[in-house]
Amino acid sequence: MISTYGFFGAIQMFFFFIKTKLFFPSARIVRFPIDVRNKQYIDFGKNLTTGFGCRIETFPENKTAGKILRFGNDVQMNDYVHITAMQSVKIGNNVLMASKIYISDCSHGSYSGDINDSTPDSVPSERPLFSKPVVIEDNVWLGEFVSVLPGVTIGKGTIVGANSVVSKSLPPNVIAVGSPAKPIKKYNFETKIWEKI
Repeated sequence: MISTYGFFGAIQMFFFFIKTKLFFPSARIVRFPIDVRNKQYIDFGKNLTTGFGCRIETFPENKTAGKILRFGNDVQMNDYVHITAMQSVKIGNNVLMASKIYISDCSHGSYSGDINDSTPDSVPSERPLFSKPVVIEDNVWLGEFVSVLPGVTIGKGTIVGANSVVSKSLPPNVIAVGSPAKPIKKYNFETKIWEKI
C-alpha cells in the first residue's frame, strides 16, 4: 500500500478503512469526505468503493417506498460523483464510474413538450419535481464527466465516453459518446471485436 499511496497516504487509507467499517460496513472502502443524505432509503450493496467528495442523496416522493437508490455489488466510483434519487435509481453489479459523474432520476420541472410543462417565467427551484426511473445494468463503465438523466436505461456491458450526456436509453454492449450520447461501436461476440456501427 505504501508503494501506491506513499507513507502518509497509506495512513490516510487505514483511517478511511476504519471509518468505512463503522459507517458503511458492507462497503470495501469509502474515501472521506462523503455527503450522504437520507441514508435509510439507500442500499449500498456489497464492496462499494468511492473516491473523495461524493454526494449520494435521496428525496423520496413516497416516504414508505423503501430503498429507492440501489447499488449492486462491487461498484467502483471515483471522486466527486453525484447521484440523486427521488423515485428509483438502480446501479448494477461491477459498474465502474470515473470522476465528476452526475446521475439523477429527477429534475426541477417537466420539459417534455406537453401541456404540463414548466414555464420559463417560473422560478426554477420552485418548479414541481419530475422523475422517471434510471437503470444502469451490470458491467457498465461511465467515463469522466458523464451525465445520466431521468428515464434512462444503460444496457449491460455498455461504455459511455467522457463528457457524454445520456438523455436516451442505450442498448447493451455498445460504446456511446456525445451529447446526446449515441452508440458508435457494438461488440460482436462472434468475431470478439468492437465494430463500428
